[in-house]
Amino acid sequence: MFNLLTVIFVISTVVVIISLTAHLLPSRNLNYEKASPYECGFDPLNSARIPFSFRFFLVAILFLLFDLEVALLFPFPYFSTLADPVVSSFISIIFLFILIVGLIFEWVQGGLDWAE
Repeated sequence: MFNLLTVIFVISTVVVIISLTAHLLPSRNLNYEKASPYECGFDPLNSARIPFSFRFFLVAILFLLFDLEVALLFPFPYFSTLADPVVSSFISIIFLFILIVGLIFEWVQGGLDWAE
């Protein structure tokens, strides 16, 4: 048991020393633009107070909603194996009907128009 703790301590110490040595090495001169982070297509070098496009947020929210709806559709095949498959099929049809009504509403309101 004592040998295992010693080995773990030695390995940890070696890893820390290698990490510190690598950190203290001189870094190469990198291009400032290549070294800057890329944030969702927005220029990180400009001001952060630039207004974002509303369509960007709309697309993100629609993606999250439809992704959640797909996750909610996964248990429906299991429900059909329960005692009364007619009830579970009816609930599935109602759920899909609500999703389709929501999609039609977004379409009519122009939320799915990508270009003006």
